[in-house]
Amino acid sequence: MHGHFKKPLLSIAAGLLLAAVTLTGATAQLIPQVHPAKAGYSGNPVLPGWYADPEGVVYGKDYWIFPTYSARYEDQVFFDAFSSPDLVHWTRHHGVLDSSQVKWAKKAMWAPAVLEKQGKYYLFFGANDVHEGEIGGIGVAVADKPQGPYKDLLGKPLIGHIKNGAQPIDQYVFHDTDGSYYMYYGGWGHCNVVKLKNDFTGLLPLEDGTLYKEVTPDGYTEGPFMFKKGGKYYFMWSEGGWGGPDYRVAYAIADNPLGPFKRIGTILEQDSAVATGAGHHSVIKVPGEDRYYIVYHRRPLGETKANNRATCIDELHFDKDGKILPVKMTFEGVKAHRIKKAAKN
Repeated sequence: MHGHFKKPLLSIAAGLLLAAVTLTGATAQLIPQVHPAKAGYSGNPVLPGWYADPEGVVYGKDYWIFPTYSARYEDQVFFDAFSSPDLVHWTRHHGVLDSSQVKWAKKAMWAPAVLEKQGKYYLFFGANDVHEGEIGGIGVAVADKPQGPYKDLLGKPLIGHIKNGAQPIDQYVFHDTDGSYYMYYGGWGHCNVVKLKNDFTGLLPLEDGTLYKEVTPDGYTEGPFMFKKGGKYYFMWSEGGWGGPDYRVAYAIADNPLGPFKRIGTILEQDSAVATGAGHHSVIKVPGEDRYYIVYHRRPLGETKANNRATCIDELHFDKDGKILPVKMTFEGVKAHRIKKAAKN
């Protein structure tokens, strides 16, 4: 298996290298891999097991990935996290948050969004695959350390209703340079943006006095992400069906965090020589450097089960005009890289 883990179980079967991590209350996951990791590189997939919707972040001088545990909705009742000093050697932190700490969450705990604020670590998540009239939606948990344990902050969803047709899932929290916290979220082909209170206990009105603003770009399905570069706002999202081969990532560039977001093009999609179903990503910027990584999931060739999704990482590059160049998915992943300047979150 690509990457180096403190707790992997390795075996050789049918000429393939298999990696598994034993999970409490869950069947060990196996991913066949026929591309040995290149020395000094992360390898792809970068995590052992079926994990999707990865949120990448830097805390201090360590890289972290918080993914969805990719399984049946009924089994998606916990989150694992992974940390690394160099993108190559990873440590797994099992069960940083689970449904025992979120009394209203029964299944389908999805797509963490994480950040640090004043020494506290926050993990936003979707739960219950909620529909109108049901209990569930976007929650938030808090901990004293990146690896948790996290505890439910509110005891109820932060957003638990359907607004503008957007299922309350796939949230991303963006900390703007003026200090504002915006959350982009939404499934079912609709995306909303809201402004969060500074303690993350509720919403603040936007400039027009409303709490929810729909910012859905053309082609949007789910999985929004935002970052700022060169004074511009880069808004990204996933298109296509998450369970199929045509899942992909597109983006827009705007002058402010509320858009409008006009689709520029696709930057990540299936490759018949590498993998299918490439999408639901995040972006890591290395502190103090003009270096970016895209963390995403994809489906290994030959895999047809919807939940057989593996987390990968490749470099993200830009042209001279600031446009994002199409990502070439790799098996070698990215070269080892240590953070020289600790992140200021």
